[in-house]
Amino acid sequence: MENPPSIPPLQVAQLDLDGPEGTVLGFGPATVPGVEIGGGEVYTLVRLRGRPVATVVCRIPPGKNAADAVAAEARALLARSAPEPPGPGFGRPPRTSVVIATRERADQLARALDSVLAQDHPDFEVVVVDNAPLTAATRELVEGKYPGRVRYAREDVPGLAIAHNRGVAVADGEIIAFTDDDVIADPHWLTALTEPFSADPGLGCTTGLILPAVLGTPAQILLESHGGFAKGFAPRTWDPAAPPAGEPLFPFTAGSFGSGANMAFRAGVLRDAGGFDPATGTGTPARGGDDLYAFVRVLAAGHRLRYTPEALVWHHHRETWQDLRNQAYGYGAGLTAYLTAVLVRRPALLPSLLRKLPRGLAYARSITAHRDSAETAVPGAHGAQDYPWPRHLSRLERRGMLAGPIGYAKARRRVRGVRPPWAGRTDA
Repeated sequence: MENPPSIPPLQVAQLDLDGPEGTVLGFGPATVPGVEIGGGEVYTLVRLRGRPVATVVCRIPPGKNAADAVAAEARALLARSAPEPPGPGFGRPPRTSVVIATRERADQLARALDSVLAQDHPDFEVVVVDNAPLTAATRELVEGKYPGRVRYAREDVPGLAIAHNRGVAVADGEIIAFTDDDVIADPHWLTALTEPFSADPGLGCTTGLILPAVLGTPAQILLESHGGFAKGFAPRTWDPAAPPAGEPLFPFTAGSFGSGANMAFRAGVLRDAGGFDPATGTGTPARGGDDLYAFVRVLAAGHRLRYTPEALVWHHHRETWQDLRNQAYGYGAGLTAYLTAVLVRRPALLPSLLRKLPRGLAYARSITAHRDSAETAVPGAHGAQDYPWPRHLSRLERRGMLAGPIGYAKARRRVRGVRPPWAGRTDA
Protein backbone atom coordinates (compact mmCIF):
# COMPACT_ATOMS: atom_id res chain seq x y z
CA MET A 1 0.00 0.00 0.00
CA GLU A 2 1.38 3.40 -1.00
CA ASN A 3 1.87 5.98 1.71
CA PRO A 4 -0.11 9.23 1.58
CA PRO A 5 1.67 12.30 0.22
CA SER A 6 2.70 15.03 2.62
CA ILE A 7 0.06 17.75 2.23
CA PRO A 8 -0.36 20.61 4.73
CA PRO A 9 -3.90 21.27 5.98
CA LEU A 10 -6.10 24.03 4.60
CA GLN A 11 -8.37 26.29 6.60
CA VAL A 12 -11.96 26.36 5.30
CA ALA A 13 -13.65 29.75 5.16
CA GLN A 14 -16.41 31.67 3.40
CA LEU A 15 -16.38 35.18 2.01
CA ASP A 16 -19.43 37.26 1.09
CA LEU A 17 -18.97 40.14 -1.36
CA ASP A 18 -21.38 42.91 -2.32
CA GLY A 19 -20.61 42.17 -5.97
CA PRO A 20 -17.83 40.78 -8.18
CA GLU A 21 -15.76 43.89 -7.43
CA GLY A 22 -17.64 44.86 -4.29
CA THR A 23 -16.83 45.32 -0.65
CA VAL A 24 -16.59 42.51 1.89
CA LEU A 25 -19.93 41.85 3.59
CA GLY A 26 -18.66 38.97 5.73
CA PHE A 27 -15.68 36.67 6.19
CA GLY A 28 -15.00 33.84 8.61
CA PRO A 29 -14.78 30.10 9.13
CA ALA A 30 -17.21 28.04 7.08
CA THR A 31 -18.55 25.70 9.75
CA VAL A 32 -16.80 26.33 13.08
CA PRO A 33 -17.92 29.65 14.58
CA GLY A 34 -15.40 31.60 16.61
CA VAL A 35 -12.28 30.21 14.92
CA GLU A 36 -10.02 32.92 13.52
CA ILE A 37 -8.73 32.50 9.97
CA GLY A 38 -5.00 33.21 10.16
CA GLY A 39 -1.88 32.78 8.05
CA GLY A 40 -1.33 29.82 5.76
CA GLU A 41 -3.47 28.38 2.98
CA VAL A 42 -7.21 28.93 2.99
CA TYR A 43 -9.93 27.24 0.94
CA THR A 44 -12.79 29.73 0.64
CA LEU A 45 -16.32 29.64 -0.66
CA VAL A 46 -17.05 32.94 -2.39
CA ARG A 47 -20.58 34.29 -2.14
CA LEU A 48 -22.20 37.27 -3.81
CA ARG A 49 -24.74 38.65 -1.34
CA GLY A 50 -25.12 35.17 0.11
CA ARG A 51 -25.25 33.26 -3.19
CA PRO A 52 -22.43 30.68 -3.69
CA VAL A 53 -20.54 31.45 -6.91
CA ALA A 54 -16.97 30.07 -6.69
CA THR A 55 -14.17 28.69 -4.53
CA VAL A 56 -10.61 29.96 -4.24
CA VAL A 57 -7.50 28.70 -2.51
CA CYS A 58 -4.85 31.23 -1.54
CA ARG A 59 -2.01 31.73 0.91
CA ILE A 60 -2.39 34.49 3.50
CA PRO A 61 0.97 36.32 3.71
CA PRO A 62 2.34 36.92 7.21
CA GLY A 63 0.87 40.08 8.71
CA LYS A 64 -1.75 40.42 5.95
CA ASN A 65 -5.41 40.75 6.81
CA ALA A 66 -7.01 37.42 5.82
CA ALA A 67 -10.27 38.92 4.55
CA ASP A 68 -8.44 41.42 2.33
CA ALA A 69 -6.12 38.74 0.90
CA VAL A 70 -8.95 36.33 0.09
CA ALA A 71 -11.13 39.12 -1.31
CA ALA A 72 -8.36 40.15 -3.71
CA GLU A 73 -8.06 36.56 -4.98
CA ALA A 74 -11.83 36.24 -5.28
CA ARG A 75 -12.20 39.47 -7.26
CA ALA A 76 -9.41 38.37 -9.61
CA LEU A 77 -11.12 35.03 -10.20
CA LEU A 78 -14.53 36.61 -10.79
CA ALA A 79 -13.01 39.11 -13.22
CA ARG A 80 -11.71 36.22 -15.35
CA SER A 81 -14.91 34.16 -15.25
CA ALA A 82 -18.04 36.12 -14.43
CA PRO A 83 -20.58 34.10 -12.42
CA GLU A 84 -24.00 33.44 -13.85
CA PRO A 85 -26.63 35.97 -12.75
CA PRO A 86 -29.20 34.72 -10.24
CA GLY A 87 -32.19 32.99 -11.78
CA PRO A 88 -35.83 33.89 -11.29
CA GLY A 89 -37.61 33.05 -8.08
CA PHE A 90 -39.68 29.87 -7.82
CA GLY A 91 -42.33 30.68 -5.22
CA ARG A 92 -43.10 29.03 -1.91
CA PRO A 93 -41.51 25.58 -1.55
CA PRO A 94 -43.86 22.63 -0.92
CA ARG A 95 -44.23 20.78 2.37
CA THR A 96 -41.02 18.75 2.73
CA SER A 97 -39.77 15.80 4.77
CA VAL A 98 -36.01 15.65 5.47
CA VAL A 99 -34.77 12.06 5.91
CA ILE A 100 -31.43 11.32 7.57
CA ALA A 101 -30.36 7.68 7.81
CA THR A 102 -27.74 6.96 10.46
CA ARG A 103 -26.02 4.18 12.36
CA GLU A 104 -24.20 4.61 15.68
CA ARG A 105 -22.96 8.16 15.03
CA ALA A 106 -24.97 10.15 17.54
CA ASP A 107 -22.40 12.96 17.94
CA GLN A 108 -22.23 13.63 14.21
CA LEU A 109 -25.99 13.27 13.91
CA ALA A 110 -26.59 15.94 16.55
CA ARG A 111 -24.44 18.40 14.60
CA ALA A 112 -26.36 17.66 11.39
CA LEU A 113 -29.75 17.90 13.08
CA ASP A 114 -28.93 21.26 14.65
CA SER A 115 -28.17 22.65 11.18
CA VAL A 116 -31.25 21.10 9.55
CA LEU A 117 -33.59 22.39 12.25
CA ALA A 118 -32.25 25.92 11.65
CA GLN A 119 -33.46 25.99 8.02
CA ASP A 120 -35.42 28.95 6.65
CA HIS A 121 -37.85 26.62 4.83
CA PRO A 122 -41.45 27.51 5.84
CA ASP A 123 -42.89 23.98 6.21
CA PHE A 124 -40.83 20.86 6.88
CA GLU A 125 -40.39 17.87 9.16
CA VAL A 126 -37.27 15.86 10.02
CA VAL A 127 -37.17 12.06 10.13
CA VAL A 128 -34.19 10.12 11.49
CA VAL A 129 -33.93 6.48 10.42
CA ASP A 130 -31.88 4.38 12.84
CA ASN A 131 -30.40 1.64 10.66
CA ALA A 132 -29.65 -1.74 12.27
CA PRO A 133 -28.75 -0.12 15.61
CA LEU A 134 -26.42 -1.83 18.05
CA THR A 135 -27.20 0.57 20.89
CA ALA A 136 -29.97 2.96 21.92
CA ALA A 137 -27.74 6.04 21.44
CA THR A 138 -29.54 7.40 18.37
CA ARG A 139 -33.01 6.92 19.82
CA GLU A 140 -31.97 8.51 23.10
CA LEU A 141 -30.51 11.49 21.24
CA VAL A 142 -33.63 12.07 19.15
CA GLU A 143 -36.12 11.56 21.97
CA GLY A 144 -34.00 13.33 24.60
CA LYS A 145 -32.67 16.37 22.73
CA TYR A 146 -35.27 16.87 19.99
CA PRO A 147 -38.67 15.80 21.40
CA GLY A 148 -41.49 16.93 19.13
CA ARG A 149 -39.00 18.34 16.59
CA VAL A 150 -37.56 15.16 15.03
CA ARG A 151 -39.39 11.92 14.27
CA TYR A 152 -37.63 8.62 14.97
CA ALA A 153 -37.94 5.52 12.78
CA ARG A 154 -36.08 2.23 13.03
CA GLU A 155 -35.01 -0.07 10.20
CA ASP A 156 -33.42 -3.33 11.30
CA VAL A 157 -32.21 -4.52 7.89
CA PRO A 158 -28.76 -2.98 7.27
CA GLY A 159 -28.13 -0.85 4.22
CA LEU A 160 -28.48 2.82 3.30
CA ALA A 161 -31.02 2.27 0.53
CA ILE A 162 -33.37 0.21 2.67
CA ALA A 163 -33.03 2.78 5.47
CA HIS A 164 -33.95 5.54 3.02
CA ASN A 165 -36.95 3.51 1.91
CA ARG A 166 -38.10 3.34 5.53
CA GLY A 167 -37.89 7.13 5.63
CA VAL A 168 -39.91 7.36 2.41
CA ALA A 169 -42.56 5.18 4.00
CA VAL A 170 -43.07 7.37 7.06
CA ALA A 171 -42.53 10.79 5.47
CA ASP A 172 -45.58 13.01 5.03
CA GLY A 173 -44.12 15.71 2.76
CA GLU A 174 -44.96 16.30 -0.87
CA ILE A 175 -41.18 16.49 -1.34
CA ILE A 176 -38.68 14.18 0.39
CA ALA A 177 -35.15 15.53 0.86
CA PHE A 178 -32.18 13.42 1.90
CA THR A 179 -28.92 14.32 3.56
CA ASP A 180 -26.33 12.50 5.68
CA ASP A 181 -25.38 12.55 9.34
CA ASP A 182 -21.92 13.93 8.51
CA VAL A 183 -23.02 17.25 6.96
CA ILE A 184 -23.75 20.75 8.14
CA ALA A 185 -26.56 22.28 6.11
CA ASP A 186 -26.44 25.92 5.06
CA PRO A 187 -29.50 27.75 6.50
CA HIS A 188 -30.95 28.24 2.99
CA TRP A 189 -30.21 24.68 1.84
CA LEU A 190 -33.68 23.15 2.06
CA THR A 191 -35.50 26.13 0.58
CA ALA A 192 -33.14 26.28 -2.40
CA LEU A 193 -33.35 22.50 -2.91
CA THR A 194 -37.15 22.34 -2.91
CA GLU A 195 -38.33 25.66 -4.44
CA PRO A 196 -37.86 24.42 -8.04
CA PHE A 197 -40.61 21.80 -7.52
CA SER A 198 -43.17 24.58 -7.10
CA ALA A 199 -42.41 25.98 -10.56
CA ASP A 200 -42.00 22.78 -12.60
CA PRO A 201 -44.64 20.01 -12.33
CA GLY A 202 -42.44 17.75 -14.47
CA LEU A 203 -39.51 17.96 -12.07
CA GLY A 204 -38.88 14.67 -10.29
CA CYS A 205 -35.58 15.28 -8.51
CA THR A 206 -33.21 18.03 -7.41
CA THR A 207 -29.62 17.92 -6.19
CA GLY A 208 -27.36 20.54 -4.65
CA LEU A 209 -23.82 21.69 -3.94
CA ILE A 210 -21.59 19.73 -1.53
CA LEU A 211 -18.43 21.40 -0.22
CA PRO A 212 -15.85 20.21 2.33
CA ALA A 213 -16.40 21.17 5.96
CA VAL A 214 -12.79 20.38 6.90
CA LEU A 215 -9.61 19.96 4.85
CA GLY A 216 -7.23 18.84 7.55
CA THR A 217 -5.72 15.59 6.23
CA PRO A 218 -4.09 14.49 2.95
CA ALA A 219 -7.02 12.16 2.26
CA GLN A 220 -9.57 14.95 2.59
CA ILE A 221 -7.57 17.35 0.44
CA LEU A 222 -6.88 14.81 -2.30
CA LEU A 223 -10.54 13.80 -2.48
CA GLU A 224 -11.66 17.39 -2.84
CA SER A 225 -8.90 18.45 -5.20
CA HIS A 226 -9.77 15.69 -7.67
CA GLY A 227 -13.50 16.11 -7.86
CA GLY A 228 -14.92 15.60 -4.38
CA PHE A 229 -18.70 15.89 -4.42
CA ALA A 230 -18.98 19.38 -5.92
CA LYS A 231 -20.72 19.77 -9.28
CA GLY A 232 -19.94 23.42 -9.91
CA PHE A 233 -21.78 26.71 -9.46
CA ALA A 234 -23.99 26.77 -12.56
CA PRO A 235 -27.58 25.51 -12.23
CA ARG A 236 -28.53 22.86 -14.74
CA THR A 237 -31.56 20.81 -15.68
CA TRP A 238 -31.47 17.39 -17.35
CA ASP A 239 -34.53 16.56 -19.44
CA PRO A 240 -34.99 13.05 -20.87
CA ALA A 241 -36.99 14.62 -23.70
CA ALA A 242 -33.87 16.58 -24.74
CA PRO A 243 -30.78 14.44 -23.97
CA PRO A 244 -27.55 16.45 -23.58
CA ALA A 245 -25.21 16.11 -26.54
CA GLY A 246 -22.07 16.07 -24.39
CA GLU A 247 -23.06 13.04 -22.31
CA PRO A 248 -23.01 9.99 -24.60
CA LEU A 249 -24.25 7.61 -21.89
CA PHE A 250 -27.14 9.78 -20.66
CA PRO A 251 -29.15 8.99 -18.54
CA PHE A 252 -26.64 6.43 -17.28
CA THR A 253 -24.13 9.22 -16.46
CA ALA A 254 -25.77 9.54 -13.06
CA GLY A 255 -22.57 10.51 -11.27
CA SER A 256 -22.74 13.94 -12.90
CA PHE A 257 -26.19 14.69 -11.50
CA GLY A 258 -25.31 14.98 -7.81
CA SER A 259 -24.87 12.87 -4.69
CA GLY A 260 -27.00 11.28 -2.02
CA ALA A 261 -25.91 13.70 0.71
CA ASN A 262 -27.89 16.45 -1.02
CA MET A 263 -30.91 15.36 -3.02
CA ALA A 264 -34.71 15.66 -3.02
CA PHE A 265 -37.53 13.87 -4.85
CA ARG A 266 -41.18 14.44 -5.47
CA ALA A 267 -42.58 11.83 -3.09
CA GLY A 268 -45.07 10.33 -5.52
CA VAL A 269 -42.46 10.04 -8.27
CA LEU A 270 -40.01 8.27 -5.97
CA ARG A 271 -42.61 5.84 -4.66
CA ASP A 272 -43.90 5.11 -8.17
CA ALA A 273 -40.31 4.27 -9.20
CA GLY A 274 -40.09 1.75 -6.36
CA GLY A 275 -37.82 3.92 -4.22
CA PHE A 276 -34.19 2.96 -3.74
CA ASP A 277 -33.05 -0.52 -4.70
CA PRO A 278 -32.47 -2.22 -1.29
CA ALA A 279 -29.56 -4.22 -2.73
CA THR A 280 -27.54 -1.04 -3.34
CA GLY A 281 -25.87 1.46 -1.05
CA THR A 282 -23.45 1.67 1.84
CA GLY A 283 -23.86 -1.24 4.24
CA THR A 284 -24.41 -3.82 1.48
CA PRO A 285 -21.95 -5.84 -0.64
CA ALA A 286 -22.77 -3.44 -3.50
CA ARG A 287 -20.96 -0.68 -1.54
CA GLY A 288 -22.95 2.20 -3.10
CA GLY A 289 -24.98 3.30 -6.09
CA ASP A 290 -28.34 3.79 -4.33
CA ASP A 291 -28.54 7.49 -5.21
CA LEU A 292 -27.41 6.95 -8.80
CA TYR A 293 -30.01 4.22 -9.25
CA ALA A 294 -32.77 6.55 -8.09
CA PHE A 295 -31.62 9.36 -10.40
CA VAL A 296 -31.72 7.10 -13.44
CA ARG A 297 -35.10 5.63 -12.53
CA VAL A 298 -36.61 9.10 -12.21
CA LEU A 299 -35.17 10.24 -15.54
CA ALA A 300 -36.13 6.98 -17.26
CA ALA A 301 -39.71 7.56 -16.13
CA GLY A 302 -39.71 10.86 -18.04
CA HIS A 303 -39.17 13.33 -15.19
CA ARG A 304 -36.63 16.13 -15.16
CA LEU A 305 -33.72 16.46 -12.72
CA ARG A 306 -32.29 19.83 -11.64
CA TYR A 307 -28.98 20.73 -10.00
CA THR A 308 -29.03 23.95 -7.97
CA PRO A 309 -25.79 25.20 -6.37
CA GLU A 310 -27.61 27.48 -3.93
CA ALA A 311 -28.68 24.33 -2.07
CA LEU A 312 -25.45 23.93 -0.10
CA VAL A 313 -24.29 21.44 2.51
CA TRP A 314 -20.82 21.15 4.05
CA HIS A 315 -19.64 17.56 4.14
CA HIS A 316 -17.12 16.06 6.58
CA HIS A 317 -14.95 13.98 4.27
CA ARG A 318 -13.40 10.84 5.70
CA GLU A 319 -10.07 11.56 7.32
CA THR A 320 -7.64 8.66 6.88
CA TRP A 321 -5.70 7.27 3.95
CA GLN A 322 -7.42 3.90 4.36
CA ASP A 323 -10.78 5.73 4.27
CA LEU A 324 -9.83 7.20 0.89
CA ARG A 325 -8.74 3.80 -0.41
CA ASN A 326 -12.05 2.30 0.68
CA GLN A 327 -13.90 5.20 -0.90
CA ALA A 328 -12.12 4.77 -4.24
CA TYR A 329 -12.98 1.07 -4.33
CA GLY A 330 -16.54 1.79 -3.22
CA TYR A 331 -17.05 4.38 -5.96
CA GLY A 332 -16.11 1.84 -8.60
CA ALA A 333 -18.24 -0.90 -7.09
CA GLY A 334 -21.22 1.40 -6.63
CA LEU A 335 -21.02 2.57 -10.24
CA THR A 336 -21.33 -0.88 -11.81
CA ALA A 337 -23.67 -2.10 -9.06
CA TYR A 338 -26.18 0.64 -9.83
CA LEU A 339 -25.94 -0.06 -13.57
CA THR A 340 -26.60 -3.73 -12.84
CA ALA A 341 -29.54 -2.77 -10.64
CA VAL A 342 -31.05 -0.56 -13.32
CA LEU A 343 -30.83 -3.29 -15.94
CA VAL A 344 -32.15 -5.98 -13.58
CA ARG A 345 -35.09 -3.80 -12.53
CA ARG A 346 -35.66 -2.22 -15.95
CA PRO A 347 -34.41 -4.67 -18.61
CA ALA A 348 -36.13 -2.55 -21.26
CA LEU A 349 -33.28 -0.06 -20.84
CA LEU A 350 -30.65 -2.60 -22.00
CA PRO A 351 -30.92 -1.85 -25.75
CA SER A 352 -30.46 1.86 -25.05
CA LEU A 353 -27.37 1.20 -22.91
CA LEU A 354 -25.82 -1.14 -25.49
CA ARG A 355 -26.30 1.45 -28.27
CA LYS A 356 -24.53 4.10 -26.20
CA LEU A 357 -21.84 1.90 -24.67
CA PRO A 358 -19.01 2.27 -27.26
CA ARG A 359 -19.06 6.08 -27.17
CA GLY A 360 -19.60 6.03 -23.42
CA LEU A 361 -16.59 3.79 -22.76
CA ALA A 362 -14.37 5.98 -24.90
CA TYR A 363 -15.56 9.01 -22.96
CA ALA A 364 -14.95 7.28 -19.61
CA ARG A 365 -11.42 6.26 -20.64
CA SER A 366 -10.60 9.86 -21.60
CA ILE A 367 -11.85 11.11 -18.23
CA THR A 368 -9.87 8.47 -16.31
CA ALA A 369 -6.71 9.17 -18.28
CA HIS A 370 -7.07 12.88 -17.61
CA ARG A 371 -7.42 12.33 -13.88
CA ASP A 372 -4.51 9.88 -13.74
CA SER A 373 -2.21 12.39 -15.44
CA ALA A 374 -3.57 15.55 -13.83
CA GLU A 375 -1.93 17.51 -11.10
CA THR A 376 -4.65 19.83 -9.90
CA ALA A 377 -5.51 22.06 -7.01
CA VAL A 378 -8.91 22.25 -5.39
CA PRO A 379 -11.41 22.86 -8.24
CA GLY A 380 -12.13 26.52 -8.97
CA ALA A 381 -9.01 27.64 -7.14
CA HIS A 382 -5.80 29.30 -8.22
CA GLY A 383 -2.46 30.01 -6.58
CA ALA A 384 -2.41 26.72 -4.65
CA GLN A 385 -0.02 23.77 -4.62
CA ASP A 386 -0.89 21.03 -7.13
CA TYR A 387 -1.11 17.40 -6.00
CA PRO A 388 -1.14 14.35 -8.30
CA TRP A 389 -3.91 11.78 -7.95
CA PRO A 390 -2.25 8.50 -6.84
CA ARG A 391 -2.49 5.92 -9.58
CA HIS A 392 -3.16 3.10 -7.12
CA LEU A 393 -6.44 4.80 -6.19
CA SER A 394 -7.52 4.66 -9.83
CA ARG A 395 -6.57 0.98 -9.88
CA LEU A 396 -8.69 0.40 -6.77
CA GLU A 397 -11.61 2.14 -8.43
CA ARG A 398 -11.30 -0.09 -11.49
CA ARG A 399 -11.12 -3.19 -9.27
CA GLY A 400 -14.29 -2.02 -7.59
CA MET A 401 -15.98 -1.67 -10.96
CA LEU A 402 -15.24 -5.33 -11.67
CA ALA A 403 -16.65 -6.37 -8.29
CA GLY A 404 -19.78 -4.22 -8.36
CA PRO A 405 -22.11 -6.62 -10.22
CA ILE A 406 -21.05 -9.52 -7.98
CA GLY A 407 -21.64 -7.41 -4.89
CA TYR A 408 -25.07 -6.44 -6.17
CA ALA A 409 -25.98 -10.09 -6.77
CA LYS A 410 -24.94 -10.98 -3.21
CA ALA A 411 -26.90 -8.08 -1.76
CA ARG A 412 -29.94 -8.93 -3.84
CA ARG A 413 -30.01 -12.44 -2.41
CA ARG A 414 -29.94 -10.99 1.11
CA VAL A 415 -32.97 -8.77 0.52
CA ARG A 416 -34.98 -11.20 -1.60
CA GLY A 417 -38.66 -10.74 -0.91
CA VAL A 418 -38.28 -7.27 0.61
CA ARG A 419 -41.03 -4.99 -0.68
CA PRO A 420 -41.18 -1.19 -0.49
CA PRO A 421 -42.40 -0.44 3.05
CA TRP A 422 -45.02 1.98 1.72
CA ALA A 423 -46.74 -0.75 -0.31
CA GLY A 424 -50.43 -0.53 0.44
CA ARG A 425 -50.44 3.18 1.31
CA THR A 426 -53.44 4.85 -0.21
CA ASP A 427 -51.38 7.93 -1.11
CA ALA A 428 -48.35 6.02 -2.45
